[in-house]
Amino acid sequence: MKHSLVTVCSAIAAVCLLPLTARAASPHGWTDNYSKAVEEAKAEKKYLLLDFTGSDWCGFCKLLEKEVFSTPQFSSWAKKYLVLVTVDFPHQTQLSAEVKSQNAELAKKYPAHGYPTIVVTDADGKVLATKVGYSPGTGAAKYIADLEAEIKKSGPMPTPSTTSGGNPQEPSIFKTARPSF
Repeated sequence: MKHSLVTVCSAIAAVCLLPLTARAASPHGWTDNYSKAVEEAKAEKKYLLLDFTGSDWCGFCKLLEKEVFSTPQFSSWAKKYLVLVTVDFPHQTQLSAEVKSQNAELAKKYPAHGYPTIVVTDADGKVLATKVGYSPGTGAAKYIADLEAEIKKSGPMPTPSTTSGGNPQEPSIFKTARPSF
């Protein structure tokens, strides 16, 4: 009896401590490496979207992720125009010292006055749009339209010159067979 009680208590302790030792992972299509994201944005002629989030405690951040960022519609739109960067400030999830330091610097450069805060910049760091908070039920289509309208106040949407493979896009008329003479 004593042995099984120790086993149960050990299992409970392990489950309770799991969130403290887990490492936050960026969602699919997102990165937590700002330097690499800037390089990618420059190479692909895209903007950066910085998501200042509290991934493990912020209810509105979780709703934004669920109702907008995780949708195929947002993923498709973002893939054309943005490099997605998670700037996370979790309470329980452990981040590497490097990511913590990077996120603190980004918070100084682009102050978040609430969570979530979305900041869109060009590859040189110029702020093009900022959105603070999230209204539940907004959905991907309206969120994209609102974000795009804000970005367009600073200029046109980027025109990516590469595909995800890194090759220049070839107009479709050149993909058809040409007659030989």
